[in-house]
Amino acid sequence: MKPAYEHVEFGGNCSVRVYHRRLPRIPFEWHHHPEYELTLTMNSHGKRYIGDSVASYGSDDLVLVPPDLPHTWASNRSIEPSLPQVAIVIWFEGEWARRLADCCPEYEPLRKLLRRAACGLAFEPEAGGAMRERIGELLSIAARERLAATLEILCTLADTPGEPLASPGAFNDRDGGPSGHEPERINRVLSLIEARFAEPLRLSELCEAASLSERSLARYFAQHIGESVGQYMTRVRIGHACRMLRDTSLPVSVIAARSGFANVSNFNRQFKTVRETTPAAYRREFAEAGVPDDDDTARLTERSPSLQGKGIRP
Repeated sequence: MKPAYEHVEFGGNCSVRVYHRRLPRIPFEWHHHPEYELTLTMNSHGKRYIGDSVASYGSDDLVLVPPDLPHTWASNRSIEPSLPQVAIVIWFEGEWARRLADCCPEYEPLRKLLRRAACGLAFEPEAGGAMRERIGELLSIAARERLAATLEILCTLADTPGEPLASPGAFNDRDGGPSGHEPERINRVLSLIEARFAEPLRLSELCEAASLSERSLARYFAQHIGESVGQYMTRVRIGHACRMLRDTSLPVSVIAARSGFANVSNFNRQFKTVRETTPAAYRREFAEAGVPDDDDTARLTERSPSLQGKGIRP
């Protein structure tokens, strides 16, 4: 099975990305990305798939996944049925961690951790419990506090016993894993879309950014994102519009224009197709429920658009 490609968005002011996931159950979503991923899974029992490693997991499951290794969790039951299953996910770039170790001797343990995590690492439940105690810091609305907690956790894990998971051959699975420069090329396209989604962005510009023909770009998107370039761009634009509907009182016509839609009619039609409601109804729903105004707080519970396909919930 070919894994989906996830484009992890850090935002303009963050060195790490923290994601707070809460679900009735964790679905099987076989995927990969070029960042390291540290995941703490709570209130959940099931199977964990890391490369060619398949194992059962339980309470306070803590795993470090290296770049581009396909992985997923799939739950079969909750430990406490009345509560949601929870995953605290931290993404960070290997090059960022190495540069930090180069310039700050205090963070030399990061280099050791990356070496140990070459095939993935599963830590003892005690390590997961220790990370659970720092959830308040990890989910802080202050990016600096999240960063400080992440660095402390990573440095502690550098000397914490862990079980290697995937075999080295798992990285060379031509049918299941990434190959060549595909992640780099797709990242360039996704980053360009993220930066310029509000503009009339031509397909030829995306092809030039990826050094690909239109046919090859369409094939890459179908294989790794699971949809067309146009469909992905529409979801990015709708996501931006949702944030503006929640967090501002701007007229819908202004939000449509700032989100890259040529006219309100097209915006309304596309919004209803993606969200199954109208922009006005969406705004009313959040106004009645009340949501935080801080956009970064919202991002803690929002998944990257590349894995928010049909049937996949945040």
